[in-house]
Amino acid sequence: MPAPYNDFFKILRTLSKHNVGFIIVGGVCAVLHGAPVSTFDLDVVHSRDADNLERLLAALDELEAYYRDRPGRKLKPKLSHIASPGHQLLMTNAGPLDLLGTIGNKRSYRDLIKNTDTLKVDDLTVHILSLASLIDIKEEVGRDKDKAVLPILKQTAKEKKKL
Repeated sequence: MPAPYNDFFKILRTLSKHNVGFIIVGGVCAVLHGAPVSTFDLDVVHSRDADNLERLLAALDELEAYYRDRPGRKLKPKLSHIASPGHQLLMTNAGPLDLLGTIGNKRSYRDLIKNTDTLKVDDLTVHILSLASLIDIKEEVGRDKDKAVLPILKQTAKEKKKL
């Protein structure tokens, strides 16, 4: 049964506990950079290396993950699903998690890792996409919801430069 609220920290803690290689992107990434935005799910780009996929499956099992776009059915993600470059829209016992094999112009974990910031969140150390890279990808993708948040992200970047 889904959590009554989103506990993104629980998801991050579980992924970290299993030594999963991932990068936080999307709305949570924007919030961690200080952008005043709301988000309803945690988006991560994960490493699709074989060892990491096994660790990720173990973490997803602990989180009781299943596909949220299959009403009435609790289909669990399989190795072949998470090994793909596509998006896996999951519900977990801590809230929604979007696993992304690639983002933007097919940028994978390996492509993005050099454009990350390391952030300490409580006792966890996580990789978040740099704000400049997040802006670039949102411009690249160009969906309405991405265009809507771009002015906020750009203003946040300006404010951070002043510090």
